[in-house]
Amino acid sequence: MSSVNYAKLIKFLSEDLMLPAASIEVAQKTSEKAQGPLPMVLWQYGLVTLEQLDRIYDWMETA
Repeated sequence: MSSVNYAKLIKFLSEDLMLPAASIEVAQKTSEKAQGPLPMVLWQYGLVTLEQLDRIYDWMETA
């Protein structure tokens, strides 16, 4: 994912899904360490629901 799309994803997470900045930051750090996809880390840590995870992946397909 390009840095521009990554920035748009972060904006989507905070503005559309209204995730707290602290939650996004924790998931970003964990994602970088584990080299896993950010949406899956958010879900694994219970920071998003399955419905929200679906919305994230739907958004990523169209972004």
